[in-house]
Amino acid sequence: MHQPAITGHGVFTPSQTITNDELVAAFNAYAERWNAENAERIAAGEVEARTPSSAEFIFNASGIEQRFVMDKAGVLDPDRMYPALPARPDDQPGIMADMARDACTKALEMAGRTGAEIDLIICAASNHERAYPAVAIEIQQLLGAQGFAFDMNVACSSATFGIQAAGDMIRSGSVRRALVVCPEICSAHLEWRDRDCHFIFGDVCTALVLERADEAQGARWDVVSTRCATQFSNNIRNNDGFLRRTHDQMEDRRDMQFMQNGRKVFKEVLPMVSAHILGHLSDEGWQADGLKRLWLHQANKTMNDFIGKKVLGREPEAGEQPNILQDYANTSSAGSIIAFSEHSEDLAPGDRGVICSFGAGYSVGSVLVQRA
Repeated sequence: MHQPAITGHGVFTPSQTITNDELVAAFNAYAERWNAENAERIAAGEVEARTPSSAEFIFNASGIEQRFVMDKAGVLDPDRMYPALPARPDDQPGIMADMARDACTKALEMAGRTGAEIDLIICAASNHERAYPAVAIEIQQLLGAQGFAFDMNVACSSATFGIQAAGDMIRSGSVRRALVVCPEICSAHLEWRDRDCHFIFGDVCTALVLERADEAQGARWDVVSTRCATQFSNNIRNNDGFLRRTHDQMEDRRDMQFMQNGRKVFKEVLPMVSAHILGHLSDEGWQADGLKRLWLHQANKTMNDFIGKKVLGREPEAGEQPNILQDYANTSSAGSIIAFSEHSEDLAPGDRGVICSFGAGYSVGSVLVQRA
């Protein structure tokens, strides 16, 4: 058996940002026009008026101040309100593979490796731009990697599930080195015209290099243990897919973008995640007060604060449970990895932490790591 370790990490960040104020201006322009166009139906009680949004509402509800996006103009156009990403010819790299190449190159450089030394790539994301061929195989070709590659989708938990899959294969000896890459274009599956969720998501891509610990060429984080769990729920969902054209009602179906029942998600997911982490720690003989850091899924500041307090048994101190929501918003599977990438290098050998993600499914994945 071989000890798997994280030896490199990288983040691709789009060049364009949307602040809360910019987002609110676009949404309110849309809402005002919609209300004017539907004034008679609103007066008759057939439909409800669109309620304006505000930067204060967004920040208080989520802790988000801005988000990175692949296309700003399309999202902020009140007549459109979704990104404009031109289709690419089949002989050019897809947009997700392009994002992945950037993040993977950074992770490989940190690990002191080349693409040719990788023999497994897992493209773990909440949505993939096509059904086949796998985006992971395209990334494999762009990097000159060896071995095999496949796509994985466990929504917001995709990264931690990918870490477990790669770690298990390294542990068993079936692969030596792997990349777990999470290209997330969340702006493309978000309904920007819905006040309750139009502020939630942003775009980004993360990558991790995992390899045998005894072959690491620099600093490393040993993956001591991984644990994943799922429990079916429709409270976070996206019903889009290849069967869409077979349905009688095809156009403007709200359930073809991100949807959630926020109150039920809070009520059901928070205890599930807290119990999952605490059970994982207990089974491995780890004490919560021995943790230096919690790198949690970046969905909502209130959720993270609750989980941090539940796991640690007290209010987290500054830096113990870092949030990157204010800058990136929710980036689905990539969020906990961004937090790890930006808030891990200051820890000393022997320090312990937990990477945890959770989301639709429901799903939750936790990774216990120790700085070597």
